[in-house]
Amino acid sequence: MKNDTVNHDKKAIIIGAGPAGLTAAYELLTRTNIKPIILEKTGDIGGISKTVNYKGNRIDIGGHRFFSKSDRVMDWWYSFMPIETTTDGEVNINYQNKSRKLNTTGTTGSAPLDKDKVMLLRRRLSRIYFLRQFFNYPLNLSANTLRKLGLLRTIKIGISYTIAKLFPRRKEKTLEDFMINRFGRTLYKTFFKDYTEKVWGVSCSEISAEWGAQRIKGVSVSKAIAHALKRKKKDDQDIAQKNVETSQIERFLYPKLGPGQLWEEVAQQIESLGGKIIFHQKITSIVNEKDGVSAVRSVNTETGESQSWEGDYYFSTMPINELIGGMLGGVPEDVKEVAAGLLYRDFITVGLLLKQFSVPDKATASFRKLSLEDTWIYVQEKDVKVGRLQLFNNWSPYLVKDPTTSWIGMEYFCNQNDEFWNQSEEVIKETAITELEKIGLARKEDLLDSTVLRMEKTYPAYFGTYNRFDVIRNFVDGLQNLYLVGRNGMHKYNNSDHSMLTAMTAVDNIVAGIADKSNIWSINTEMEYHEEDKKK
Repeated sequence: MKNDTVNHDKKAIIIGAGPAGLTAAYELLTRTNIKPIILEKTGDIGGISKTVNYKGNRIDIGGHRFFSKSDRVMDWWYSFMPIETTTDGEVNINYQNKSRKLNTTGTTGSAPLDKDKVMLLRRRLSRIYFLRQFFNYPLNLSANTLRKLGLLRTIKIGISYTIAKLFPRRKEKTLEDFMINRFGRTLYKTFFKDYTEKVWGVSCSEISAEWGAQRIKGVSVSKAIAHALKRKKKDDQDIAQKNVETSQIERFLYPKLGPGQLWEEVAQQIESLGGKIIFHQKITSIVNEKDGVSAVRSVNTETGESQSWEGDYYFSTMPINELIGGMLGGVPEDVKEVAAGLLYRDFITVGLLLKQFSVPDKATASFRKLSLEDTWIYVQEKDVKVGRLQLFNNWSPYLVKDPTTSWIGMEYFCNQNDEFWNQSEEVIKETAITELEKIGLARKEDLLDSTVLRMEKTYPAYFGTYNRFDVIRNFVDGLQNLYLVGRNGMHKYNNSDHSMLTAMTAVDNIVAGIADKSNIWSINTEMEYHEEDKKK
């Protein structure tokens, strides 16, 4: 995509260089005469989708699978990074009624590819680690699963599931209501309750049912069974997998050097087209009149220099509680109250470089090497704090400097005022390897190196004052030239493709002269994916 317009006679000030902010900038440059200026608080590109390079080993913060049921997003990704595959033979890549064959040379089409600027086609394997055993995720009721659960627990699961189907909770107010209706009380308590509460730090009975509707809307026992029965051969699968529930996606695309690689490429193209990205800009205030914004003020965190940025349009991806709490002027007290009560969950990744995974071998009373093909492992065990393991080797072998080593991320969900968050890096590193040894997946002797990454406001929460969020939305929608986009910008637990779509739709509205922003807020659920597909 190119924009032949070289005279940008209008400006857009964009807060944040994550997926939503970068997408908005690129869309403006290629479709309008509006010049984007991105103000980024840090010195990095990509927000929580950045890739951190630690001594040649790359860390993907939280894990980012590249698949979307939106053809628009898929095309957008392909335009920056064509597909390479390490799979032997030919694989069909189908989307938007198009079929591409990836040949054994690993290219799409005949044009030469930059060997590093490519997407890999990856196989997804996620499992639950519970009772010191692995269970498939999403769960399937195979003989192997039932054997691991034991006869008594299996009978209880069947009875409670039947009761839930016959006598569902009529009004789903909480996430607990939502899950019990779909899985039954026993299965919910066995596989969902403890992990979910580890992620959010509160009881499922305190979380809005909207979280379930947004993140796991289509998941059910019956659908998992049906999916397993009709599973297609790998070579015949549609990469967009539009008719597959998100939790059952089996393949995904992934930038060779991690998600940050794609966003760094987008940033380069934005600057080559005339846009600007200015780093280390902490927003100090947003000047707004009754109907719109007139300027954004920032301070350079390295030099201390203050600056005012004026534009015609403004995009914000910054957390709403910060935007409302001290940035905007003339905010009514009830809006401030709701914004102050919005909560977030923060995130720590502990990168561990291991010689290997080691498990006890009862036969020899020693340890043996364990080979794992998982992308994620959800740790359901109650006796450890870690919530999830990310095995970087299996996302892309190019994330790991030495392929003979195992490079993993141990993921901890916490709050900034938690004791764990505020511990020293050395204490957190020691906790991580101790817990990995405790659950029987490695020994301390296997550890070669480690690092700690803290990420603030990773997950916007659906509790606190979230049930009054419309108070905020009604106010900010009245600022006609201000567009809230992205995960934290809208306080929505978006995937990156959803975040991109909010930015694309905002630019659509600018191009079409549409003042109503409801189509931006509506983006997120599976339903919106399918509605978009039907319109195309």
